[in-house]
Amino acid sequence: MILRRMQEMLARLYDVPIGHDVEDYVIADRGRFAALTGESCEADEQVAVVTDRNEVRVGVYVDQQVLDRLERRDPLQHLDDGNLEDFCTALEGVSHFHYLMWSLGRARGVSLLELELQADVDKYAGAVKLLTRQDEGRFPTALHRRLFHGVSYLPGLDEESRRRYQEANRSAARFCRSLEEKFLRPRQSRPEAWLAELRRFFRCSHQEKLRLVSL
Repeated sequence: MILRRMQEMLARLYDVPIGHDVEDYVIADRGRFAALTGESCEADEQVAVVTDRNEVRVGVYVDQQVLDRLERRDPLQHLDDGNLEDFCTALEGVSHFHYLMWSLGRARGVSLLELELQADVDKYAGAVKLLTRQDEGRFPTALHRRLFHGVSYLPGLDEESRRRYQEANRSAARFCRSLEEKFLRPRQSRPEAWLAELRRFFRCSHQEKLRLVSL
């Protein structure tokens, strides 16, 4: 149940438990996901929201091969170059689900850009927490470049989606680097302040998030 454990990790990281288990919403078959949600799925991860009158239905797709590899090489026990990509793929889906359900529970609207921005921050923050814990407190200095530089996108993306992903990537990279420089520098490390800023960011509105990432 790797996705559930990732959700629990995010809930602890941000202190935002929700009453929904991501595993109950997972559709691991690409064709079934498309049939149930009415959305085609080209990526290895996708979250769909279908509204029907007063009902909102959510489906989470993560490719079964990604899940199988993560079960064999558990990143929550040992995250490294061999499973980092699969970790990020799965965590992106979990992040979208978790943030969406948390927002819906508070009657908050969520933009697609906001979802992507939060997911990029979640992937970085989650990896930082895991790697520092697994490596006796040493900060993973190469992680920021690995996650935010040289990013590629699906070739079939429309221009609007590509711009959204690129903006989310740039904004998250700037925000995460800023927190890193303020709170995680050697000899001046204040991980508790880093965590507090992450939690504040999570709870911000869309406009507040955009303001923070532009500072």
